[in-house]
Amino acid sequence: MAGAAGPGTGPVAAGGDGDDSLYPIAVLIDELRNEDVQLRLNSIKKLSTIALALGVERTRTELLPFLTDTIYDEDEVLLALAEQLGNFTGLVGGPDFAHCLLPPLESLATVEETVVRDKAVESLRQISQEHTPIALEAHFVPLVKRLASGDWFTSRTSACGLFSVCYPRASNAVKAEIRQHFRSLCSDDTPMVRRAAASKLGEFAKVLELDSVKSEIVPLFTNLASDEQDSVRLLAVEACVSIAQLLSQEDLEALVMPTLRQAAEDKSWRVRYMVADKFSELQKAVGPKITLNDLIPAFQNLLKDCEAEVRAAAAHKVKELCENLPPEGRETIIMNQILPFIKELVSDTNQHVKSALASVIMGLSTILGKENTIEHLLPLFLAQLKDECPEVRLNIISNLDCVNEVIGIRQLSQSLLPAIVELAEDAKWRVRLAIIEYMPLLAGQLGVQFFDEKLNSLCMAWLVDHVYAIREAATNNLMKLVKKFGTEWAQNTIVPKVLVMASDPNYLHRMTTLFCINALSEACGQEITTKQMLPIVLKMAGDQVANVRFNVAKSLQKIGPILDTDALQEEVKPILQKLGQDEDVDVKYFAQEALSAVAQRLRKLDFPAKDSEEPSAPGADKNHFLRPRGPGEDTGKAHTERAARVVSEEAVEAARFRGTDAAKVSPRTGTPQLLPGARAVRAPSVLSLEEEECGRESWRMNFL
Repeated sequence: MAGAAGPGTGPVAAGGDGDDSLYPIAVLIDELRNEDVQLRLNSIKKLSTIALALGVERTRTELLPFLTDTIYDEDEVLLALAEQLGNFTGLVGGPDFAHCLLPPLESLATVEETVVRDKAVESLRQISQEHTPIALEAHFVPLVKRLASGDWFTSRTSACGLFSVCYPRASNAVKAEIRQHFRSLCSDDTPMVRRAAASKLGEFAKVLELDSVKSEIVPLFTNLASDEQDSVRLLAVEACVSIAQLLSQEDLEALVMPTLRQAAEDKSWRVRYMVADKFSELQKAVGPKITLNDLIPAFQNLLKDCEAEVRAAAAHKVKELCENLPPEGRETIIMNQILPFIKELVSDTNQHVKSALASVIMGLSTILGKENTIEHLLPLFLAQLKDECPEVRLNIISNLDCVNEVIGIRQLSQSLLPAIVELAEDAKWRVRLAIIEYMPLLAGQLGVQFFDEKLNSLCMAWLVDHVYAIREAATNNLMKLVKKFGTEWAQNTIVPKVLVMASDPNYLHRMTTLFCINALSEACGQEITTKQMLPIVLKMAGDQVANVRFNVAKSLQKIGPILDTDALQEEVKPILQKLGQDEDVDVKYFAQEALSAVAQRLRKLDFPAKDSEEPSAPGADKNHFLRPRGPGEDTGKAHTERAARVVSEEAVEAARFRGTDAAKVSPRTGTPQLLPGARAVRAPSVLSLEEEECGRESWRMNFL
């Protein structure tokens, strides 16, 4: 590293006298001198730890001077250093010694890389709050002056961000000097410095006295707003918001508005774009009177600007502008002065302008009311719904609920529903997706009868769309519709149509049937799932396509918690065992996953808690082995055989999960067995339960 202290110099030289307490700083210097940037970066990130090891005094006298002398490194390292030093006040002895951190940060504030300078300024602003007023004038203000009068533009740009934090606590004499330095930077020869000053002008104005704002800040604003560089002029527009908030209406009209009118008609489109982008903030800052007299005409010009970027920025602000207008006469102003320009933008030649307008125009319906919406806005909505640009159609669809609140669903369905139905088959899949996502809300507003007549067929058609995202969204849509309309509607309307797809020639559509069953089972409940859906899933286990078969296994695992014990034991489990021997490795894997989940659920059902509230009669209790043994009952053999079967099943599942062929199913009993040489794996939870309930110690030897 170029600026690192050499051997025998600085604090590392003290490490040769055998003082182990100096070892951390020696390690730091060694790593900072390493050619590996990552090592140097790691050492910088450990500064707080090293400072703790050194103590506050040695951190001030050794570590900080060393860091100040070694500001010659990669930008990444310097950025980390600038960030670390901002939190170093407690490590140098507290606020009384915060000024010790200023030298290294001052050096960092002058480097060429912008992000490093910005981080150094951020840390300096943070440290300035920890200075006492006396220390601020003694140490921090001189630093700001040095940066403001530096030879390189880098230091002068950094100084612009420090004036506002030191000005409020300075004495009157020092305040005058600070204002003088800021004025000098606003007229600096270098455009980068003027840009930095313009970006901080509003922030600096907020901490100044009102007289100083009028006499000094406003002239600076006027000069910067007419600068030869458009990058400076556009930043002056941003400062105008802060300045306008500080002045009275009379002062605004006399001092600020001429400059703002000039900016709204600036020859550079970037400046006009900034005016359009900040229009809502300007409107709030200047008040309703100036808005009506000056800003509304300026906004009209921005809406018909020759540059599409400016028109788009203005279109984005249409709704906010209308909302911020005074309630008295707002409707008249919008209808006469804003709406004619909006109508022109609906058919604009630039798609970004139309898209920007489409994202906000629906919000005008709540402002203008039902009659104006039906008469003036609905034709615009229809035109945008049929626009060739998909982004325009998408933005209109996404905000239909605003219109529905105003004009009602009947009027909406009569005027916009035909266009919505047409968009349901739009060539752009994102538009179709937006329609699907809006469908549950629309269905709830239309009612079940209207939905079945007009939109049900659309929802079913989406299930066989060629885009997977549409099919997935359509599946989730069905689940939401069932929750809204009820299980009886689902059983009569949706489920039969979904199950018909199970025999579709296209395997993707057959898979969609499984996805629908997964989604609908929870909403429909156990009875419909068991009687109508489960037989179809079991039948599809023999599908010729492996993708369908392993999705059958996943579906059985998904709907397993909804099914009863008999269905799991007699129907689901045999099918999963069969799929577990499938020739396709994916089918086998998912079948074993599902079989494990089903077996776990069956164990939970077969082994309820011991303190069952209502034990049933011995003949009807499947878990009668949990109760005390009665006269003549010999449960030991049955318990042992069942435990062996459970352990064997667990071992088989574990072996299959490991991808081995150590398992097979007994052709005689249909229960899983281990091949010769395969080792069984115990299931601790099951065995401990059996041992506790049966009270037998000797049975363990049968399985070990």
